[in-house]
Amino acid sequence: MKLEFNFNQSAVIPYRRLNGELEILLITSLKKGKWIIPKGYIEYNLSAFESAKKEALEEAGVLGANETIELGSYEVQKADGRRHIKVFAMEVIKILEDYPEKALRKRKWVTIIEASKVISSSEISSMILSLNDKIK
Repeated sequence: MKLEFNFNQSAVIPYRRLNGELEILLITSLKKGKWIIPKGYIEYNLSAFESAKKEALEEAGVLGANETIELGSYEVQKADGRRHIKVFAMEVIKILEDYPEKALRKRKWVTIIEASKVISSSEISSMILSLNDKIK
């Protein structure tokens, strides 16, 4: 009998407005170098959004506004169990030159359309495409 654990995680779609257009910040994954969004386990002493903001700082080197919009959630099956992931939008207010995972990841700003095409998760891609309608 295999035990399944539900690891709750949270993720953030970092965005900014440049010349009136929304841009999304993507980072590379550690193992395969795929373009992803910052994501991690929800820490016991932080809310899901606070944990997602912490991941954005550590993985992408960005600080975000405290206002947030929960865009939705999705589930993934991993070898050690199913993970439920809440996804938030986060407006980037500061981009840091130095951050914990700088040597491990690349980051790049892309349009909503480009982000939706290079993200392999269809759920995240849909959330990215809905961003314009969800934020003011």
